[in-house]
Parts: sequence; structure tokens; C-alpha cells
Amino acid sequence: MTSVRNCIFDLYGTLVDIHTDEESPEVWRMLAAEFARYDVDFVPGDLHAHYLRFVRQEEAIMLAACPDSSCLPEIQLENVFHKLFALGGVSATEDAVAAIGKTFREVSTEYIRLYDGVPELLAALRQAGKKLWLLSNAQRLFTAWELDRLGLTDYFDGIYLSSDYGFKKPDPRFFRKLLEDQAIDAQSAIMIGNDGTCDIEGAKNAGLRTLYIRSNISPEEALPEADYILTEMNIPRVQEILLRE
Repeated sequence: MTSVRNCIFDLYGTLVDIHTDEESPEVWRMLAAEFARYDVDFVPGDLHAHYLRFVRQEEAIMLAACPDSSCLPEIQLENVFHKLFALGGVSATEDAVAAIGKTFREVSTEYIRLYDGVPELLAALRQAGKKLWLLSNAQRLFTAWELDRLGLTDYFDGIYLSSDYGFKKPDPRFFRKLLEDQAIDAQSAIMIGNDGTCDIEGAKNAGLRTLYIRSNISPEEALPEADYILTEMNIPRVQEILLRE
């Protein structure tokens, strides 16, 4: 069997422990206050309703463009925030949208932290000559600065976020995009993730080996058929497996 030269990681629930609550009324009160700084006035409850409506609109647009039933579209939340500004009569700059997006993420995040041992894991894999890739269902508007804040960005040889491409795991196009861009032989790569459908099933369909971690924020699901299965978060064990492969 070809040795593993490429380690493809999911992010949230695999390397990063996070809890968000976008339904809290306080989130929408604080976001409305941020919009007011740009002379856009929203009642917090109305802002929440408009946000959800525009998200559904964007999803419908993306879904209508899907080529087949395996397609799983991903929106860009920047478009949603642009629509919210426009609803308030303001043509927003990209900087304003980025600021609103950052505020939204910050006020809706109860905590975000690395799982114990993640920096040591990534450093050891790089020291061993492995290529490290990130393949995450995520919004760049949120995730790019979170990666920087957590000190993860520089560990990766490439970072693939679903909002950049318009599709998300387990859509086969997302896996193919990484493999084709980087000229990676699927037999030389392993996907590490905490979601049996998005990470493991999607990766297997792309011909990748798989390592499943049942973490505190994994979906409630039966254990998937993966090459390696960890029934609880154990980063030292992940390191042991990947260095041996």
C-alpha cells in the first residue's frame, strides 16, 4: 500500500472545539448595534428574520445551479450581509461587510479553542515530511481570522474552505478540487474528520483513506466504516496513526 504523504484535515470538531449560538436574542441585539454604526437601523428580531430569509434565498440560487443530485452547494455569507446593508439603504464596502461578519461570529461564539495536542500533532507531521491540507465546510468570512487567531494557518500547505468554491463536503467536487489542484494521488492521502457522512463517506468516495474521530461535536450517528476509528478525541493517538502510515 502507498504510504501516506498527504494528511487532509477537517477543522471544526477535529482540530478545533467550538460552540456557537446564532439564535440568542443578544446576538441580534449586538449585531443590530453594529449595523447602526453604518447608519443602518434594524430591530434585532427583524434583523434575524431578514438574515434567515436572505440565507434561504442564497441557498435556493445555489441549489438551482446544481448539476446533479450529489451536489451540495455552499453560499457565501458576504452576499447575505450585502443584502442586509442594501435593505437598509447602504451600499456597503467589502471592509464593512467583513467587519459585520466578524462581529456576528464573535458575538455568536461561546468558545473556540484547539483540542489538546493539536499544535504538537501538526508540527510532528510536518517534521516527518507530510503535506498538510485543510478541507473544511466553512465560511472564509469567519474561518480565515479564526485560523490566524488559533495559530493554525502556517501549518497547512493549502487551505480549502467551502464558501470559496460554492460546494461543500461530501460533494465529490470539493474533494476532487483539492486532489486535482495539488496533483495528489488519492492513494497517498488520508482524510481525518469527525463527521461520518461529510468527512468519511465523502472521502471514501474520492478514493481516500480515512480516520474518523468521534468528538464532542460529532453528529449523532452510527460509527462509519473508516480505516481507523477513534471513539473519543485523542490527538496523541491520531499522531501515532499518521506517523506510522
